[in-house]
Amino acid sequence: EELIHLDIGGMTCASCAARVEKKLNKLDGVAATVNYATEKATVRFEPGTSVDDMIAVVEGIGYTATVPDPAEEETDQATPLRNRFIVSAVLSVPIIMLGMVPPAQFPGWQWVSWVLATPVVFWGAWPFHRAAWLNLRHRMTTMDTLVSMGVSAAYLWSVWALFLGGAGEIGLRHGFDFSLNRHGGTANVYFEAAAAIVTFILAGRWFEARSKRDAGAAIRALLDLGAAEATVLRDGVEVRVPIAELRTDDEFVVRPGESVATDGVVLSGHGAIDASMVTGESLPVDVGPGDAVIGATVNTDGRLLVRATRVGEDTKLAQIARLVEQAQSGKARVQRLADRISGIFVPIVITIAIGTLITWLLLGAAASFALTAAVAVLIIACPCALGLATPTALMVGTGRGAQLGIVIKGPEMLEQTRTIDTIVLDKTGTVTTGKMAVAEVLTPAGGDAGLVRRAAGVAESGSEHPIARAIAADGPQPGDELTDFRNLAGQGVRATVRLDGRTHEVLVGQPRLMTEAGVTGTTAGDLDDEWVEALHRARAGGRTAVLVAVDGAVSGVIAVADRVKDEAADAIAQFRALGLETMLLTGDHTESAREVAAQVGIDNVLAEVLPEQKAAEIERLQAAGRHVAMVGDGVNDAAALATADLGIAMGTGTDAAIEAGDLTLMRGDLMLAADAIRLSRRTLGTIKTNLFWAFFYNVAAIPLAALGFLNPMFAGAAMALSSVMVVSNSLRLRGFRALAR
Repeated sequence: EELIHLDIGGMTCASCAARVEKKLNKLDGVAATVNYATEKATVRFEPGTSVDDMIAVVEGIGYTATVPDPAEEETDQATPLRNRFIVSAVLSVPIIMLGMVPPAQFPGWQWVSWVLATPVVFWGAWPFHRAAWLNLRHRMTTMDTLVSMGVSAAYLWSVWALFLGGAGEIGLRHGFDFSLNRHGGTANVYFEAAAAIVTFILAGRWFEARSKRDAGAAIRALLDLGAAEATVLRDGVEVRVPIAELRTDDEFVVRPGESVATDGVVLSGHGAIDASMVTGESLPVDVGPGDAVIGATVNTDGRLLVRATRVGEDTKLAQIARLVEQAQSGKARVQRLADRISGIFVPIVITIAIGTLITWLLLGAAASFALTAAVAVLIIACPCALGLATPTALMVGTGRGAQLGIVIKGPEMLEQTRTIDTIVLDKTGTVTTGKMAVAEVLTPAGGDAGLVRRAAGVAESGSEHPIARAIAADGPQPGDELTDFRNLAGQGVRATVRLDGRTHEVLVGQPRLMTEAGVTGTTAGDLDDEWVEALHRARAGGRTAVLVAVDGAVSGVIAVADRVKDEAADAIAQFRALGLETMLLTGDHTESAREVAAQVGIDNVLAEVLPEQKAAEIERLQAAGRHVAMVGDGVNDAAALATADLGIAMGTGTDAAIEAGDLTLMRGDLMLAADAIRLSRRTLGTIKTNLFWAFFYNVAAIPLAALGFLNPMFAGAAMALSSVMVVSNSLRLRGFRALAR
């Protein structure tokens, strides 16, 4: 199965999108979704299916379809609409004044209104007339059909009344009302209604185009982050080349203040990388030889030499953008319902409008009243807001998520966040840092814990063992020196260290090392009881403990453990606030798992679970009626993430994590998981609010228009306002804030 994106031109409402989607899906081996807000079709098709056939099908029903060219700039849809709106508004204002304010109606005002209204109705409304005609040729109807019919009916009635119905008499005056005059005669003109409808709808379309552009601003900003050029080393010489010429394994230089050209690994140099626009991480991260860097992040300090590992469409940035675009092109279940409704909505509205016209004529109302009520029905019922309800909220929500380091894969994931009631957390790398650290230093009464910490830290600085590195990272101070070092396999280390000008002999390791050395604190080859008890206390909760002897005497015990993340307890509290029951799932010993759970406030622990059994544990919870979210690092938890109702992959943003999770977090911050659920629920809530108001608006307004309580001019204003309201409500998601750390 292959995937292609097509740019679709000429769509003006949700009905258009539904029509294009229906036609594409009739092709053999094609599954398409068309997004009205992004004006794109996402098409999955079997090999052998012709893209030209797809384009021909779309063009055959009056729209355009092209394969997007990354080199081409995005077409500005807002400017032509703005120009058409401004001209129409300038001409419409005097027409509305003349039609609404009787004192302003000088002799012959109706003829001036006709002259001013004609370019508005024909030139200003041309996009509506053209689209309506194209659809009519294919025996189809859209929102443009409603607008074109309504405007044309109001204008043609007014022209007929002006020339043949007595409305052209010099000195004629007529008042204005929000509702219609049921017994108005043929001496009524509605040029102000025709012109105002066009102007208001053009205004709505213009604001809509601007808002759609703003809604996609976050993902465009992400794509625009990359550097334009890179400084590449060629035969030892620095050469500036366009980013498009960069190849895998090229070595390039990144100076302070420059963007990293593409994904790579640091070969030499040290720097501080600001990854805030890609991962949402607020503080720069120190990097050195061997560390991976992401393209488009900024080097704030130091000169780096980097080897390119991925370029072009394979980079992390392109991968994130691709996922976000896929999410924006998807459809939630609620939007599919809206699409089905909008697909049959226009013919129903035309039927209601015709029924309104005939009914009022049969009831004896004036023809002008019956026609104008029918026009009001046509205008008020345009289902534009329905088509914008989901896509705009998705665009803004996913874009804001990308800014914060949250990648939402699709609208289905948003709906899952509403239903989950249990969140299962992997321990290592999720709740804990995944790195060993000194948890406690135990010394006898009067012992010098600081000396034990420093001496052991300097001694262990010569070892590469994970426990040794944890101790070495904790104790040494500037000026401390390791003068002699021996690694004793399976036992520990023996070292000579210099602290504050004094030399100390240090042993760090297991009891056997101490007893064989015969240091004070051991008797007849055994550890003294006080140190046996100290070791037992230090190992509580599954921690690892080592003894430290300084100058021939056991001086302390150092407990080392995987450290709980600083934000973990606050994140667990946020999960509870979101109504989620939290569970810890780990392969570690039960005692160690319970210790970590107690520190962060998790009540339920599933320990000693093998990686291949994690998915089965998730299934067991689901069988018990729970809706489960799983948070893990995306590598050894991949099966569990895929099995869960909602998989949240967190950590370093590895490829495995991105592919495994429904929601992917670009940094290892557990609080970001709470933010992801909050943002997803907020976005889904915005979609539902948008759809409710769009449905409510049409359902409530059509009867008012049919009963003659709504002037067509105000119907046009209200219809335009509904679309602007839906888009504006979606744009509020740009203000979503991450929880305070």
